[in-house]
Amino acid sequence: MSKYKLKSSSSILKRFKITGTGKLLRHKACRSHLLQKKSSKHKQQLRKVVRVKYMDLSGLKLNIL
Repeated sequence: MSKYKLKSSSSILKRFKITGTGKLLRHKACRSHLLQKKSSKHKQQLRKVVRVKYMDLSGLKLNIL
């Protein structure tokens, strides 16, 4: 067991939210600029918050906890 705790990655803490059950939530990408060419339906879907996929969880959780 290590003597000290490693610092959490502050960039990951800003981008992701941990739910009560331990899942990670994230915002979708591609919503910052060049929105004129995207359809309103596409922009509406980009507003949603989604869960992080199972394959990506292990690497992210190491940096958060």
